[in-house]
Amino acid sequence: MNEKIKSLEELMLIREKARDEGRRVVWTNGCYDILHAGHVLYLEKARRLGDLLFVGLNSDLSIRSSKGPLRPIVLEDERAIVISALSCVDYVIIFHEDSPVNIIRALKPDIYAKGGDYTIDTIDQGERRLVESYGGEIALLPGVEGNSTTAVINRILRAYTKPNS
Repeated sequence: MNEKIKSLEELMLIREKARDEGRRVVWTNGCYDILHAGHVLYLEKARRLGDLLFVGLNSDLSIRSSKGPLRPIVLEDERAIVISALSCVDYVIIFHEDSPVNIIRALKPDIYAKGGDYTIDTIDQGERRLVESYGGEIALLPGVEGNSTTAVINRILRAYTKPNS
């Protein structure tokens, strides 16, 4: 079993210990389907904001709910292994809901990080209000232009689709 992939109960114990030690926990979440440089650079930036980085990974079911029946390309267990292999990621949790608000409520991370494709007004407002209610910080980190899973999928499709003869 991968030592970085945790249940909520395990993360709550880790969070409590980090709080007792004065360590800052950063939370971020996403699909991370077909990991690319934009993901890695973003996660490295998020990790530099604190002492531990917890990554919430959308389950296959939650991705299908938001992105349609053809996604994810890479299944949740495999995505969790890949994300957890990054040195900047301390722990990973897979969540099945559309929003990880219940996990955020339980962990109360010091910093809630979102990618630069979001603004303070476009992030999940329930998550935003929750983080603000306990005094957590919200960090919006700029992304890498043109780096997205959809862009990668489209490049693959162009490369492997034969033109009409």
